[in-house]
Amino acid sequence: MTEAARNTARRDQDVHFNSVGEGPPRYRTRTDKPVQYLTVVDKTGGAVLGYVWAGDEDDAAAWVPRDDAGGRALAEGGHWHTRLQDAKGRGIPPSQALAELSSSESNRGRVLPGSLTDAPNSDAVKALAASGS
Repeated sequence: MTEAARNTARRDQDVHFNSVGEGPPRYRTRTDKPVQYLTVVDKTGGAVLGYVWAGDEDDAAAWVPRDDAGGRALAEGGHWHTRLQDAKGRGIPPSQALAELSSSESNRGRVLPGSLTDAPNSDAVKALAASGS
């Protein structure tokens, strides 16, 4: 039994990609400058799910899931990411976006009242999320 010859012409052609734009506006997701963050907790049990932070100096803001919160924290990220992206699209500074989020809720989580805290940079918030404390 013999195999039919395969057409390999496509593999020999150059591939060309057409840029469709930069995508939606986004805040930077890391900064070495000071930031503020809010603690997001589970609405039913009160467990910490993660932190949403912002810093105006580098036009940066992001959601950081708490490592020990597992899948709930990862799922929660979609809500906070979308809210931050919407704020950036409206052209508001990260600190104002954080202020808007201070009374926000999602399906699973809510901002812990009075939790606005300063941090030296975004890595400090990430370390907090990883430490589980």
